[in-house]
Amino acid sequence: MYGGLNIIMLEKLKTKAKGIKQEVAALYLAYRHPDVPWYAKVFIAIIIGYAISPIDLIPDFIPVLGYLDDLILIPAGIALALKMIPKEVMRECRKQAAEMNRSTMGRGWIAAALILLLWAVLVLKIIHIAIKK
Repeated sequence: MYGGLNIIMLEKLKTKAKGIKQEVAALYLAYRHPDVPWYAKVFIAIIIGYAISPIDLIPDFIPVLGYLDDLILIPAGIALALKMIPKEVMRECRKQAAEMNRSTMGRGWIAAALILLLWAVLVLKIIHIAIKK
């Protein structure tokens, strides 16, 4: 019984994560839109930067609390940013984000591999410097 509930909860979380990812993409497009006020663009830049940054307010390795900032701060920031953007602009940006998502499926793995490679090189460089001393 519990296994079935966990699978259902996991699917709901995946769906929510995809929705948040799509909203971040739409916010990026809104950031570039000329009809969005400057203060909204500044806030959008902060939210997107935090969403894609590997550095969190509370590190993810801390059990439970590490993911709370991602589960609370990012959706709250997105909700606040959405209130600053004209509705017709956001509608247009969501449509563009959905089209982009369909046309670029699979490219996320390439970007993730490049980021992992960059981190591996950085870690190896730090280890190399530490061994030298």
